Amino acid sequence: LLSHFSSTGFWGLVNNAGISTFGETGWLPMETYEKFADVNLLGSIRTTLAFLPLLRKYKGRIVFMSSIIAYFTLGNGIYSMTKAAIEKFCDALRLEMKKFGVQVCIIQPGNYARCTKIQPPLSAEEIWSELSEEEKAVYNKEYVQERANFFNSILSEGSTNGNEVVDAMVDALTSPAPKARYMVAKLKEKALVFVCALFPTVVMDSVLSYALSK
Repeated sequence: LLSHFSSTGFWGLVNNAGISTFGETGWLPMETYEKFADVNLLGSIRTTLAFLPLLRKYKGRIVFMSSIIAYFTLGNGIYSMTKAAIEKFCDALRLEMKKFGVQVCIIQPGNYARCTKIQPPLSAEEIWSELSEEEKAVYNKEYVQERANFFNSILSEGSTNGNEVVDAMVDALTSPAPKARYMVAKLKEKALVFVCALFPTVVMDSVLSYALSK
């Protein structure tokens, strides 16, 4: 890789690729879990390892796209799982890279579904048609419809100000003293993260259970 860059060096790597979907744990086949881990987690690790020699050489920056959903989940545990894993990968990498002068930053957006289109709305019929016979025996269409309506309503509330996330990425790449984490989210979303981080798990479970029941 070194031969492809001039003496000005290689400054920054932004790991932004990601996919999302909705569904309770048993609704999704193992192949979907493998695909999500491959894109959202291993994809970022692959690019990081490929460019690590250059980043160390030029004391560059590595920026990862995480999410506040790394702290809690509301029907998209598969996405939350990959973001939580990226957070821990970054925590290890950030400490290891200090001795090389390489800075590692995490961007934690809230709900920006309306401007990223990372998660298209899902109909109950689409979800039901993909369920195994075992899951269909446990759940009914009415429940699936309720969950689909709930999740789609969350998507519809997403911010359209994607520039807020881009601004955080630019700051992470160019600031003389970048933050380790940039949480770009609404106050309500930040409050959920606060509760999750500081309160007992039973409290957070109660809050999320209440939200899911509405």
